[in-house]
Amino acid sequence: MGTAVSGMGSADGAFDKDRIPKTAGDPTRREFTYFMLGGARFIYASAARLALIKFVASMSLSADVLALASAEFDTGSIMEGTTLTVKWRGKPVFIRHRTDEEIAREKAVNVSTLKDPQDDSARAVDPKWLIVLGVCTHLGCVPISGAGEYGGWFCPCHGSHYDTGGRIRKGPAPLNLEIPPYKLNGDKLIVG
Repeated sequence: MGTAVSGMGSADGAFDKDRIPKTAGDPTRREFTYFMLGGARFIYASAARLALIKFVASMSLSADVLALASAEFDTGSIMEGTTLTVKWRGKPVFIRHRTDEEIAREKAVNVSTLKDPQDDSARAVDPKWLIVLGVCTHLGCVPISGAGEYGGWFCPCHGSHYDTGGRIRKGPAPLNLEIPPYKLNGDKLIVG
């Protein structure tokens, strides 16, 4: 019978060379699939990047915390023998302008008799100025300045007495008043 010359193909089932049938593996459909998958991956990568940036940014310090990191105070107006109480990081800080008599008295103390032995010279960068956190080391009360048996601070909560070097001398407090990090620059005090 001969071969058929129609547009669909020959009798043995082969297709004409001019005609390409549309099948499931069509390259144009594959391109669309790749385009969609690539677009979705781009969106997922962008979302993951944004989430990572937000996570890292949440771990950095905020502006209000950075502002509290250090504080500057003027010590020029503090009279000798008085204490100025300021606030740093939400805690009171005692700035004591010590007299020569107070310095001599604290240097003469036998350190071995103290509950928390610490030499006065190790507690003050400049002997004239003592900077301590105003928080009792017993249970966190705020001591009263210029009170107590040793002329330094007295904690009214449980009766701890501190000298003008901020050292515990009597009462239940186990440690001396804490010294914050600070720098003295003339009449400027930078705490933190």
